[in-house]
Amino acid sequence: MDLEKQIISTLQQAFKELFDHEVGESELSLQPTRKEFEGSYTFVVFPYLKVTKLNPEASAAKLGEFLKSNCKSVQEFNVVKGFLNISLSETSWLSVFKKLYTNPQLGQLPLNGKKVMVEYSSPNTNKPLHLGHLRNNFLGFSVSEILKANGYEVIKANLVNDRGIHICKSMVAYKHFGNGETPETSGIKGDHLAGKYYVIFDKEHKKQSRELIEKGLSEEDANKNTPIMLEAQEMLRSWEAGEKEVVDLWKSMNSWVYEGFNVTYKKMGVDFDKFYYESDTYLLGKNIVDEGLKKGVFFKKENGSIWVDLSDEGLDEKLVLRADGTSVYITQDMGTCELKYEDFQFDKSVYVVGNEQDYHFDVLFKIMRKLGRPYGDGLYHLSYGMVDLPSGKMKSREGTVVDADDLMQEMIDTAASHTKELGKIDGFTPEQAEELYEILGMGALKYFLLKVDPKKRMLFNPQESIEFQGNTGPFIQYSHARIASILRKAEQIDINYSADALEGLSHLEDTERELIVILNEFEKKIQLAGEDYSPSVLAQYMFDLAKEYNRFYAELPIFNERDEKVQSFRIALSALTAKTIRRGMQLLGIKVPDRM
Repeated sequence: MDLEKQIISTLQQAFKELFDHEVGESELSLQPTRKEFEGSYTFVVFPYLKVTKLNPEASAAKLGEFLKSNCKSVQEFNVVKGFLNISLSETSWLSVFKKLYTNPQLGQLPLNGKKVMVEYSSPNTNKPLHLGHLRNNFLGFSVSEILKANGYEVIKANLVNDRGIHICKSMVAYKHFGNGETPETSGIKGDHLAGKYYVIFDKEHKKQSRELIEKGLSEEDANKNTPIMLEAQEMLRSWEAGEKEVVDLWKSMNSWVYEGFNVTYKKMGVDFDKFYYESDTYLLGKNIVDEGLKKGVFFKKENGSIWVDLSDEGLDEKLVLRADGTSVYITQDMGTCELKYEDFQFDKSVYVVGNEQDYHFDVLFKIMRKLGRPYGDGLYHLSYGMVDLPSGKMKSREGTVVDADDLMQEMIDTAASHTKELGKIDGFTPEQAEELYEILGMGALKYFLLKVDPKKRMLFNPQESIEFQGNTGPFIQYSHARIASILRKAEQIDINYSADALEGLSHLEDTERELIVILNEFEKKIQLAGEDYSPSVLAQYMFDLAKEYNRFYAELPIFNERDEKVQSFRIALSALTAKTIRRGMQLLGIKVPDRM
């Protein structure tokens, strides 16, 4: 039983024996003691005063005395108003350290037998990935890894938006202005080449729209009736009819885009177990509409269109099938949702999609629950805020988007210049230096985008993200490299820091104990990050751990320590910290260097 469970179990016993009151384990919680007070854990007694029928100080003192007498781990306590601060014995913390140090599965909770699908990325095949996609992909990948660490079987899915009017816009522009250009002949990455023609379409459409306005059309009518827009709409109809020339162009341009995406995904360090394509799923869902009509979940209006009434759920009426029998997005998403469950029989399905789609997913999930789907309660929208740069909002059709490839390369280049300035690559070969720049640049980018609560809109500052001090990826990476250097030196001078070498150690310095306390929080933070679908919980923990280690390193000698047992312990404590940083950053999708 771990320390917290021991204390909570003894508190349950205290309430029973002292106050003749049963308190459930889930009703009791401990929190870390604030730095300005002595103790490791704090129990807040205010919610229990009706039970104790004593004032806050007397209640806390009575519980503290009981803990000290009945829980072998509790050495002392102090009371500050209604806060019971609990100090644990040094042998307890050494026992915790040994358990963590010898755990081969550190950062991996037991398998829970449940399956979860995490859908993320969901790119359009008419343009390259951009800054917003970076947050999406890093979130999706990290949440997947965190859920695996929580014992789930995880399927990473990518639903590619490979059809529709936006795809046809790039195709029409290419047909008119492409002159047979390919990624090979142009030297342009395939997804960038498709994006180039999406921008060209927008420019040509605006030009034609202005010409129509000059002829007397309203702006709205002009935008709808430009020759190039009408041609794109006709091309979509031809694609849906399976016209060979259009389908061949679609396949060709999409193949360029997929090759480009694969390069970008590799650099991002993300992967997928299953790809779904909108071209395969856009007709799905009509059977579900028929089923919903029969069950009375949906209703038909006089014009033949089919709707769902969600007013009892706090929403309004929502169209699920047009009068002409064609699908809307929600129809398709119902069908895809069903297809995913048929493929994998998941317990949970997480959609990583920006918060502009909050209403859409609220409707989708309510419909699937009304239909009585067994997976209905397991549907979850991981809604995240947009990413802004100091220069403002991005618009892909105007070509003002911050391209993901460009930004990643800029981060790597910035890491290179920053590292060279600080002289942190002495003794590196050119290849080793390049690898370090990529690890640091990508680590800075990922950490900065993941450390913010996903629900919040955020401002990405490239310069701030790459700093070696403060709450940044490179600060944590540098802390790991520092420890790796200590461990190399310990190996060179043959210091034994195995678990056996630490037997008989009985005293801990305050900073050693504080470091063990925070190391002991690791798996609890993984659990919390999984429950909240929030890598930011883990990112903050990584920063706190790196800070605490650097305090330990600054305050206590390691190689100048004369007591061999104490020296071995401090090296072992460093090794456990490095292992924890490595595992935690891995769950964020971030590599850590051994040398800097």
